[in-house]
Amino acid sequence: MAAAPVPDKARLIDGKAIAAELLEKTSREVERIVADHGKAPALAVVLIGSDPASEVYVGRKIAQCRKAGITSIEHRLPEDTDEAALLSLIDGMNADPAIDGILIQLPLPKGIDAALVLDRISPHKDVDGFHPVNVGRLSSGTGGLVPCTPLGIMMLLDTVIDDYRGLDVVVIGKSNIVGKPVSMLLLEREATVTVTHVETRNLPDIARQADVIVAAAGVPHLVRGYWVKPGAVVIDVGITRVTEPDGTTRLLGDCATHELAHAAAVTPVPGGVGPMTIACLLSNTVRAARMARDA
Repeated sequence: MAAAPVPDKARLIDGKAIAAELLEKTSREVERIVADHGKAPALAVVLIGSDPASEVYVGRKIAQCRKAGITSIEHRLPEDTDEAALLSLIDGMNADPAIDGILIQLPLPKGIDAALVLDRISPHKDVDGFHPVNVGRLSSGTGGLVPCTPLGIMMLLDTVIDDYRGLDVVVIGKSNIVGKPVSMLLLEREATVTVTHVETRNLPDIARQADVIVAAAGVPHLVRGYWVKPGAVVIDVGITRVTEPDGTTRLLGDCATHELAHAAAVTPVPGGVGPMTIACLLSNTVRAARMARDA
């Protein structure tokens, strides 16, 4: 990507519109799978307890499944479900050829080892891309199912960048869900990637050298305008619900977007990365279904 001119106003990367395009593409692939094999892909979602945020998120996933023609199978378990019962349920879903993808909604209740649970899912049905086998395939560039949010980030970046070779990218955040996998995807495109976090020394100075910033630290308005050089592309992964003194709430990203008019392009919060995560979950489900049926 050549050096971008300083814009009068940063372009907003419309995650809702791009996610809608991906969902339409996914729906067409579902139709082809049904025509070829007589059965739609199926996604099993497991929700333990009644966490309000998880309820909303699962509801959105189920609604999008129906819209795309994917069969949605729900397992809503009580808060006191123990680890052994959950692992037994996963074993049954792994063995069920009617289920193509398995998603365990996080966070899990205390007393249940999330790592053990996620590792129990068959790598072929791991549509979240968290299983060590899929993580290993991602790190070695040998395929596998890619975590949904990093996959969505790359699709958003592809709308404004056509050549990553030699670009300086700063990733703020080192999580297994976003920071590490998106770094590996960017390295595959031959970008030069610096992984940082909130404890990184001189973080503003490091960020200011970047052609692309991916902010995934979970700290509202961490990235300020002076952190971003003119013409950079900024992907804001963070989303935090903040309560104002008057009792109203609003969602804030990791970036102070109102200070980024000099950036080439930014993702809004909400409406940027979030819609892509669900769209990529459905895309991964269809990919898992196609691999299973064509095996």
